[in-house]
Amino acid sequence: MNKKKAISLQAKIVGLIVGLIITITLLISVINGYFEYKQTEEYMGKQALQVAIAVSLMPSIVKAFELEDPAETIQPIAQKIRKEIGAEYIVVGNKDGVRYSHRYDYKLGEQMVGGDNDQALIYGQYYISKAEGSLGPALRGKAPIFNDNNEIIGIVSVGYLLEDIRAIIVNRIIKVSVPAMIVLVFGITCGVLLARNIRTAILGLEPYEIASLYRERSAILSAVKEGIIAIDEQGTITLINQSAQDIIGIEEDVTHKKIEQVLTNTGMYEVLKTGLPQKDREMLIRNRTVVVNRTPILEKGKIVGVVSSFRDKTELKKMITTLTEVKKYSEGLRAQTHEFSNKLYVLSGLMQLGKYNEAIAMIQEESFIIDRQHKVLFEQILDTKIQAILLGKLGMASEKRIDFKIDENSSIDTLPDHISATDIITVIGNLVDNAFDAVEKNDIKKVSFFTIDIGDDVIIEVTDNGPGIPIEKLEQIFGIGFSTKGMKDRGYGLAIVKQIVDVLGGTIEIQDILDGGTIFSVYLPRKRREEA
Repeated sequence: MNKKKAISLQAKIVGLIVGLIITITLLISVINGYFEYKQTEEYMGKQALQVAIAVSLMPSIVKAFELEDPAETIQPIAQKIRKEIGAEYIVVGNKDGVRYSHRYDYKLGEQMVGGDNDQALIYGQYYISKAEGSLGPALRGKAPIFNDNNEIIGIVSVGYLLEDIRAIIVNRIIKVSVPAMIVLVFGITCGVLLARNIRTAILGLEPYEIASLYRERSAILSAVKEGIIAIDEQGTITLINQSAQDIIGIEEDVTHKKIEQVLTNTGMYEVLKTGLPQKDREMLIRNRTVVVNRTPILEKGKIVGVVSSFRDKTELKKMITTLTEVKKYSEGLRAQTHEFSNKLYVLSGLMQLGKYNEAIAMIQEESFIIDRQHKVLFEQILDTKIQAILLGKLGMASEKRIDFKIDENSSIDTLPDHISATDIITVIGNLVDNAFDAVEKNDIKKVSFFTIDIGDDVIIEVTDNGPGIPIEKLEQIFGIGFSTKGMKDRGYGLAIVKQIVDVLGGTIEIQDILDGGTIFSVYLPRKRREEA
C-alpha cells in the first residue's frame, strides 16, 4: 500500500462518525418532517372545519341573509374571526356561490372559485378539501348554512394556504437542526478523541503498518531457529513459534495457556517479578540442554510480560565436536607424518652405518603393519568418511602410544545417504576418544575398532581394556553433563552419540569385559524408519 495515499485511522473514524450522524439526522428529519406535515395538515384542516361550522351556526350570520345587503353585516364578523384564528380567509357565500365576505373587500360580490362547494350546497355536508382558491392552493373547511326551515341558504369556507402550512413545517425543522448541529459537533469531537485514544493504544501506528508488522513478525518467527515464547503479566502464553514447539515437543496450539502447563520450572515468573533480564541460563528440556535468555516486556516503565528465547546447546556441542574431530584428524595426520619422518631418519642412519639387514628388517616390519592396516582400511572399508576418521585416529593412537587396531573382519560399503558425514564422524569419533581416555592410565593400552554392514544394520563396535564402567553409573552414562572424570564442561560426547543414534532409529549397547574393559556397540538401520 502507498503510504502517501493511505487514509489515516483518525480520518476514517471521524469521517465514519460524521457521515453516520448526518445520515441519521437527515433520515430522522425527513421522517419527522413527513409526519409533522401530515399532523399539521390534519390539525389545520380540522380547525378550519370547526371554525366553518361555528360561523355557519351563528344566528347573526343566518339573519344577515334576510337583509338587503348581507355583506355589510357578515364581512366585519368574518374578518374579526379570521384575525383571531389566523386563517388566510373566511368566505361566506350564498347558495349561488356569491361572496358576502372575503379577506379583501374588492372581491366581495364575486363568484367563489375552486369548484369544491357542491357537497355543502347540494348535499348539506361538512367536510375538508384541498383546492385552488383565489389566493392559491389552500386547505379548506366547508360548512353549509341552514335557515330556520332547515333549508340551505349559503356556505362558509375557512381556508389556510398550503404554502403557510409548509412554512410552519420548515420553521420546525430549522428549530430541530440546531440540536442536530450540536450533536454533529459533539460527534466529531468524540471521534477525534476516540481516534487519538486508539492510536495511542497501538503506538501511533496506522492499520496498514500494523498489518505489515504482523506479516513481518510471522515471517521472522518462522525463519529463526531459536525457540521464542512470550507471556503476559498473568503468565499466559501470547506467542510461541514453531522452533519452540519443536524443541519442547508439542504439536497443538498452546496460545492462551499458562506457561507452567507447557514448561515446568520456568524462570519467566522470576523475571516478571524482578524485571531483571536473564542471559545464557542453562535449562533441561526433554533431556536436552538449552541456553535460555529471558527479557521483560516494558510499557511506560511497567512490566507487562516476558519474552524468552532459547537454543539447543546440544546442537552447538554437536557442531563443536565435529569441528574438534576434524582438527584431531588433522593433528593425527601431522603426528603420523612426524613419526614416519623419524623412522625415515633412522633408516637413513642405518644405511649410512652399513646396517643394511636391520634397515631391511625395519622396512619389512613397517610394511607388514601398514599393509595389514591398509588392506582392511582401503579394501574392506569402502566408505571414505569412515576411512578418514580411522586414519586420523590411527595417527592419534600412535602419538599417545595406544595400540589401536582395526579388526580384520571389518567390512562395510558406502554408507546410506541418511547417515550424514557429521553423524558418523560424531558417533565414531566420540566412541574412539572415550576408549582412548579409558586406557590412558594403563601400562598396556589397547583399543580395537570393528564395523560391518551385513544385514539390516550398520554395526560399529569399539572395545578398550580400560577399567570399565561401574554398574551404578550405567544408567547415567548417556546423560548430558555426566562424566566419569567428574570434570566440568565434559560429558556431552556420549549424550550427543545417543541423540544421533535415536534420531537415526538405531540402538546402542554397553558390555563390560570380565578381565577389564568395555565394548560399545552401535546399530544403525541401513534404511530410514519410514522406508523400512
